[in-house]
Amino acid sequence: MKDKLETILKIPTIQSVKKVTLTKELEAKIPEMMIAKIKKGYKKVNAYSITYRSNGHNVAGYIVESKNVKENSPCIIRNRGGSKHFGGIVMGNIFVDMARLAEQGYIVFASQYSGGPGSEGKDDFGGEVTLNDVLNLKKIINKYPGADSKNVAMMGCSRGGMMTYRALAEVKWIKAAVVGAGLTDEISAVEFREGWKDHQVKMYGGTKKEQVKRSAVCWPEKFSKKTPILIMHGTADWRVSVKDSINLSSKLVDEKVPHRLVIFEGGDHGLSEYRRDIDQMTIEWLERFLKNKEKMPDLKLHGK
Repeated sequence: MKDKLETILKIPTIQSVKKVTLTKELEAKIPEMMIAKIKKGYKKVNAYSITYRSNGHNVAGYIVESKNVKENSPCIIRNRGGSKHFGGIVMGNIFVDMARLAEQGYIVFASQYSGGPGSEGKDDFGGEVTLNDVLNLKKIINKYPGADSKNVAMMGCSRGGMMTYRALAEVKWIKAAVVGAGLTDEISAVEFREGWKDHQVKMYGGTKKEQVKRSAVCWPEKFSKKTPILIMHGTADWRVSVKDSINLSSKLVDEKVPHRLVIFEGGDHGLSEYRRDIDQMTIEWLERFLKNKEKMPDLKLHGK
């Protein structure tokens, strides 16, 4: 283990690394309903907390991999939701959500973003700063032992979905993407969600220009036609309107961007009523386009 930590520490941009251990003190802070799931994941994966350089300051993040990790393992960048400390990565995310992916043979990387728990800087909620925090994880993947740096997917829910959309419009190396209840329209969001305008003003000024920058519905033409996207959303989501994902999907159809939109009847923001379905669809999507490198579907009008 010491050798692994020393190897990780040699990666450019990484400033510190340590293995995440489930101490009695940490256990005492975890909700009782989560303990069993977290302990199960803890036995199957190795998790490392890191700080890395991004935008000229230190940002906190995590790496999770199977204890039986193989060479040339495909990688996933998982973008957290929320803002600042709200929605930050916690033990449940590491040893349940990220561990579930690691058990499937992926090495999972995640950022707390600037201004988040353990990070320096300011959270600009999907602006250039936090977008760089996400994209700079690729520099770590490029040097990470056992990682297939040419086979990287990205995923995220809520704000993490917005981060994923922004990254998809910025770079071409993402091989597949999965988004749950992603923010796609910061312009109409102020009418849908009470108090959201105040949040926008506090996080990034709330100007029309900055709203557009964070609204994928405004720039569907920027998406790569070689990156398939799985979009999932619930009809009972009070935080992000399901219509936002429907509107984005309509525009992606026009642009012939490969994607699948799945609407869950009565699903809340976290799609908590459909966790088993969500997990299965996610794994199957990643298997198809990341592991098996399935050919892109034919989006031209065809058939009898």
